[in-house]
Amino acid sequence: MSGQNVAPLDVAGEQARLAAVRRYDILDTPADGAFDRVAALAARLFDTPIATVTIVDEDRIWFKAQQGLPEGVTEIGRDPGLCASAILQGEPYVVTDALADPRTLNNPLVHGDLGVQFYAAAPITTVDGYRLGTVNVLDIRPRAFSDQEAAVLAELAGMVADSLELRLSAMAAVRLEAERAAQAERERRQTKKLAATLRRALLPPVLPKLPGVHAAAAYHTASADDVGGDFYDLFPLDDGRWAFFIGDVCGKGSEAAAMTALARYSLRVSVQLDTDPVIVLQQLNTAMLHEYTDGDPCYCTVLFGLLTPSPLGIAVGGVQVELAAGGHPPALHLQSTGQVQPVSLIGGMVTGLMEDAGFTTTKVHLQPGDALLMYTDGLTEARVADGHLFGEDRLITLVGSFTGASAPELVAALESVLDGFGPGLADDTAILALSIPPTASPTKAIS
Repeated sequence: MSGQNVAPLDVAGEQARLAAVRRYDILDTPADGAFDRVAALAARLFDTPIATVTIVDEDRIWFKAQQGLPEGVTEIGRDPGLCASAILQGEPYVVTDALADPRTLNNPLVHGDLGVQFYAAAPITTVDGYRLGTVNVLDIRPRAFSDQEAAVLAELAGMVADSLELRLSAMAAVRLEAERAAQAERERRQTKKLAATLRRALLPPVLPKLPGVHAAAAYHTASADDVGGDFYDLFPLDDGRWAFFIGDVCGKGSEAAAMTALARYSLRVSVQLDTDPVIVLQQLNTAMLHEYTDGDPCYCTVLFGLLTPSPLGIAVGGVQVELAAGGHPPALHLQSTGQVQPVSLIGGMVTGLMEDAGFTTTKVHLQPGDALLMYTDGLTEARVADGHLFGEDRLITLVGSFTGASAPELVAALESVLDGFGPGLADDTAILALSIPPTASPTKAIS
């Protein structure tokens, strides 16, 4: 126990101690049952009317917990002699008779209304040796304090120090988790932004307007990053015709998006060099085989087509559509008579798997009032309420009820169907539709 005067900390030492006080972030925090119990236990163990748990700040002594002080007292000035002196040494600090002890003669707690005459404190010491404050017992009469009692008080101060360490660890964990959550949210927003940029690069944001032809498209991604492996496009050629395609690469997410980019740009470049649909798909097949030579095979189903307007004008003679397929679901020809005819292409192989993949073509004439619907297999492989696949037969039955609908009306109806699948729609899905108005006024051919 100490009965000697203690020297104040030097400036550097005190600044380091105050930095530790700030690091534990305990000052001016609400009451905490763990610290309140220590104060109550100290008062009971040592049979004193007053017990406190204090933190010594730069110019004040703040009570984290207290037993026996007047209501509303939360801090006192940092006067020497009691708590302010107790933190200057690493062992219990005891004043048996404050009125006779030169260290406490000028302390206001001794000569004020409280009239403290006995004081004992043990420092609250951090794991790295900083004394943040004290656990104290006080009495209004002089009394002795044994070494055993001092050891018990030190144990109580150790309990407070342990609680502070646990609290610091918990705060650090909470801050770390908050930082991780904030970082995850920043990354999510950045990924969403990049995904939107990538998606704009892979899909036309708005389909171009074709004179005399209505066109519409929809896209649903099953990937959490909003980037998928389905794609479509529609664009004019230099000879007055229009080219279009819809496809589905294996997989989802960023890897599928990389393949999608390769497929889309290969198709666009190939058709500028040779408009034969078979050659276009052969070029795509070659590009994919050369690009993905290692690891698992990467493949793509695709439906490629050319639109050629009738010499009589689209409003009268409609358009000629030449289609080539690479393992893709057949397009559906919605005739103005109400019939729905799958446009099957026998022998079209998936692109990207075999050097000598073969492709075939067929032609479809779209008359005024007709429509052509193309889709990826996410639509037909979606699960309906009974757990079965939606399937091609249900799709044909559904679109058969939209005789005479324009491409935008047809796509809007199918989007409602997609929304109704909910979790049953587990794959990326793209839809592309073309239609000829049934009662359009004469319109110039595409040129």
